Amino acid sequence: MLIKRMTVQLSRGLQARHTALFAREACSFQSDIFIAKDGKCVSGKSIMKIMALAVKKGDEITLLTNGVDEHAAARTLEEFLLTKHR
Repeated sequence: MLIKRMTVQLSRGLQARHTALFAREACSFQSDIFIAKDGKCVSGKSIMKIMALAVKKGDEITLLTNGVDEHAAARTLEEFLLTKHR
């Protein structure tokens, strides 16, 4: 299992469009993917669960990946969350 703590840099955080893109990217990996914020941990493959976290630009989150392609998943999804102008 990989655990990465980061500050979200997306210009509008994980609003609907970005959440859908993130979940679609997460679903392309076999690994289990989770996002944790403020004591809540949800599936990174579920649009509705990610939306419930209300992640904004500048929020501190933890990305957890676990599985056969966890390194690739963590690298790709971390890059997604740290891109300022997506």
